[in-house]
Amino acid sequence: MPCGETGEICVRGPSVMKGYWEQPEATAAAIRAGWLHTGDLGHMDERGYLYIVDRSKDMIISGGANVYPREVEEVLAQHPAVAEVCVFGVPDDIWGEAVRAAVVLKPGAASSSEQIIDFAAERMAGYKKPKAGRFFERITKESCWKDT
Repeated sequence: MPCGETGEICVRGPSVMKGYWEQPEATAAAIRAGWLHTGDLGHMDERGYLYIVDRSKDMIISGGANVYPREVEEVLAQHPAVAEVCVFGVPDDIWGEAVRAAVVLKPGAASSSEQIIDFAAERMAGYKKPKAGRFFERITKESCWKDT
């Protein structure tokens, strides 16, 4: 990939695994033409430094655009009322997937879903901002809801 463009991180060399134990299908999916496809997404800068962006399976495709949950989480985590955040994709009839956020507020802090979304909108492209958000006392697997 050209500098600054995100793509899957692939590696090869003498210390890279030869395959998954007794899992030839998984090995064939992961190792292609001698390259281990890590499932991690990243980009390199002009100095050759590698930046890991997210996991490819976590990527949200909304309206044909790639949205990396980690990037959205990093922006939302800057909100003064946010203690924790988890961003994920949910099925959407129009966009394919919609960006959602589960948020834990700091003790004593107050905010609304709209304020959190507006905060994101001021700091990132519109297609990346969450379409909805919910507040929780703590983030669990159940926090990542599928309803609209």
